[in-house]
Amino acid sequence: MNTPQWMDEEAGPFVRPYALTRGRTRSSGAVLDLIATVSTTGESPGDLGPEQELILKAAHTPISVADVAVELDLPVGVVRVLLGDLRDNGLISVSSPSAAGPRPNERILKEVINGLRAL
Repeated sequence: MNTPQWMDEEAGPFVRPYALTRGRTRSSGAVLDLIATVSTTGESPGDLGPEQELILKAAHTPISVADVAVELDLPVGVVRVLLGDLRDNGLISVSSPSAAGPRPNERILKEVINGLRAL
């Protein structure tokens, strides 16, 4: 018995991104930064969609939001909504980039840019 194909070589995927998010453009929680790190907190309950299952598989080792979008070949906005749903259900944890350490001083960044321009 053949399984249905969800991809057409010429037209692309049959399921459009807005269908994956049920038309939502934002998740219920805070906006996820592109460099925020995502990791799984538990096992899949088994009733998730294929995209969420792929996210959980990719997030067994910490991975950035941007890298999840690349892994799934989906727009970042769609991935953010899917990640927000997983976070709301307690299946992933998200570490914000600000938790990684202090950010550089604006003055230092301007000096670096000016130095690069001088080259």
